[in-house]
Amino acid sequence: MEIRQITPDFAVGPQIEPADMAKLAAAGFVAVINNRPDAEVPPDLQSAAMQAAAEAAGLSYTANQVINGGLSMAMVQNQGAAVSQASGPVFAWCRSGTRSSMVWALAHAGKIPTDEIIAALDGAGYQIPGLDQQIEALAASAD
Repeated sequence: MEIRQITPDFAVGPQIEPADMAKLAAAGFVAVINNRPDAEVPPDLQSAAMQAAAEAAGLSYTANQVINGGLSMAMVQNQGAAVSQASGPVFAWCRSGTRSSMVWALAHAGKIPTDEIIAALDGAGYQIPGLDQQIEALAASAD
């Protein structure tokens, strides 16, 4: 399992296994967000199995299945709500962690300066060309 810290209270990573839920809880996470669509994974990694494992480990679980190339504002808002409602650190995953970090970044558009968002992603090893422009556009549309 790979954990890449974006902020002290939010981390992302590539696909995890149900057995990793107990490790995440032991590491201090209180909630997990599954950004991986069921169509991309075998049955043992699909949402129902991951939710059962998360809840067995005492973690709050959110399914926010982001289709590669099909990100919507509803997905951004769903993830933002899950993070803001969590009582502590949150871990989100997808295939590589890129979609999870992108959704986090867009959920914070206009709330955190764009350069700080990009720096946080860079620090975690995620360089997403053009994301800064998407963040700026989203922040401007919220004004």
